[in-house]
Amino acid sequence: MQVHFESRDPHGAQLKQHAEQRVRFVMRRLAWLVPRARVQLSDVNGPRGGVDKRCQIELKTDNAGTVVVTTVARDWRSALDGALARASRVVLRLVRRGRPAGRPRSLAVDH
Repeated sequence: MQVHFESRDPHGAQLKQHAEQRVRFVMRRLAWLVPRARVQLSDVNGPRGGVDKRCQIELKTDNAGTVVVTTVARDWRSALDGALARASRVVLRLVRRGRPAGRPRSLAVDH
């Protein structure tokens, strides 16, 4: 799995290796579906503090389209873990439904 990491915040950039490991660990069973992932960490309020650490994860799949999940939390690790949990559930749901994201269902009926 190819993981691309982005963060303009110096504290968020320190988590690059951790974020890449977490993405690979959480998506290990779905790696055959998700060849590319992008993790973006940003601080919404800057240095003022509060619940403002944002993690956006974009998973590009071969069959299910692109899944984008965003989570805001008090710290970077919580935001990352929350976004990964939601993203894996969405990909799993799309696979179980058996249809691609963003594409209309076929209207053909088999008799």
